[in-house]
Amino acid sequence: VQLVESGGGSVQAGGSLRLSCALSGCTYSSCCMGWFRQTPGGAREGVASITRGTNGVGGYSDSVKGRFTISRDIAKNTLYLQMTSLKPEDSGIYYCAAANLWSCGLGQERYNYWGQGTQVTVS
Repeated sequence: VQLVESGGGSVQAGGSLRLSCALSGCTYSSCCMGWFRQTPGGAREGVASITRGTNGVGGYSDSVKGRFTISRDIAKNTLYLQMTSLKPEDSGIYYCAAANLWSCGLGQERYNYWGQGTQVTVS
């Protein structure tokens, strides 16, 4: 299984970014998926997850609820994180992750597969 993130960058506060994660070896029918972020010296925090299956159900941390949206393109086997109304505290390295479970949730211990991360900086 491979996960490759893209779409990170620098943006001003209030702006938007969309992160992408291309998956191989793991699809919407076999894996639940999620997004995490980590700041220097900080713990890795789960921000969004989506369940396995055609009608994946999204879940969000309180810190991003209403601002971030997790979604998938089944045909492209790609996971997305649309981020809006960005704040400086949203800065960090963002990782996509997956697991061969129906529902992963926001706890990193449930995830087997991880991408290499993409940097997001909000100033």
